[in-house]
Amino acid sequence: MSVDQVQNIGGGEEGEKTEGEGVVAAAALRSYPVAPGYRLNVRSGPGTNYSTVRVLAEGSRVTINCQRTGQWVSGPYGTSNIWDSIGSGQYVSDAYILTGSDGWVAPRC
Repeated sequence: MSVDQVQNIGGGEEGEKTEGEGVVAAAALRSYPVAPGYRLNVRSGPGTNYSTVRVLAEGSRVTINCQRTGQWVSGPYGTSNIWDSIGSGQYVSDAYILTGSDGWVAPRC
């Protein structure tokens, strides 16, 4: 399910979160696995032309803070131009992260 398909089924009472806030909060708390068997480069920006900040070990999980478009990359989960921000100045290609979606799973950066 994409963020655009969420429907508000609550009564909208005061103090309740709006549908957008709930989706953002849920996305911020969820971690996703890196493709099995890969040590993944974390880049300073959304492309392989950016410097490597660090390398994630095999079996790592990441929390996606937000996503943005960047360089197209082919990986075990397809070809994508979505890059996942996992920290300040830290990006990984979504083609290497098992999010269960070919699209956006977090707010745009």
